[in-house]
Amino acid sequence: MGWEFTDDRGITLRRIGRPERVAAYVRAGAALWDLGVRPVGVYGSGHDGDEPDRAKSGALADVPYLGAGKGLDDGAIRSVRPDIVVDVTYDRDKPYAVTEAAAKRAGAPVLALAVGGDTSLPNLLARFVQLAVALGGEPAGGEGELAAAEDAVRSAASAPLKVLALSAAGARQVHIARPGTWPELRHLAELGVELVEPGNGGANWATTSWEHALGLAPDLVLADARANAVPAGELDSVPAWEALTATATVEPWNPELPCSAHAYAAFLRSVADALEVLGAKR
Repeated sequence: MGWEFTDDRGITLRRIGRPERVAAYVRAGAALWDLGVRPVGVYGSGHDGDEPDRAKSGALADVPYLGAGKGLDDGAIRSVRPDIVVDVTYDRDKPYAVTEAAAKRAGAPVLALAVGGDTSLPNLLARFVQLAVALGGEPAGGEGELAAAEDAVRSAASAPLKVLALSAAGARQVHIARPGTWPELRHLAELGVELVEPGNGGANWATTSWEHALGLAPDLVLADARANAVPAGELDSVPAWEALTATATVEPWNPELPCSAHAYAAFLRSVADALEVLGAKR
């Protein structure tokens, strides 16, 4: 019986049998792992380095890392003999972390699922479940955990608390996330959390000063935990960062979480816990 799957670019992949060997962008590979599909190799994006970013790789273990960005080529992908390559897409047009040409030279078609701002979090998660099932994985995983975390956020969001999501760019600049362009941030807003808008400039991020971030007066800061973001330890000499962290609680935020209910439940639970503590102080 033939196998087929239509990705979020509208491209249908067809094979005589179900793909058994799956190479994937590390974020997608971590999601498939959570859903019972073991990738034969994972790769990073142009933001990643010679080692996998642990913020993105979730519970992945003993899966070969094939490289990232300019260090990723068709030879690296070909080395694990994939039947298909699973990537993500932000614009429903292009794969994010691997080129179609590189995958074609490696002998494997690319399948890309949408993770951009026009994708709701429930739909994002449902699509990865659909793919995992099509690849022989689990039909579900973590839905009860996710629902409980959502309830916890709704309860904690009853307090009037402002939340700001950002990615540190250095001592002089910070990227502030636009809540509507990130599925998990928009989902938080739908659950009742007050997400702070950064102001003008940029599509997904507004690049601005730390003084501007401080002036937004958040109660909770969700700080980018990926390896490409400047770590908090390097901001100790930035007065506005010191003032911000003196008045706001800081929690890690991974804009590229594994696309599984388990991973997002953990994130939502961390936000709920932080809001609950802050609410109790009011």
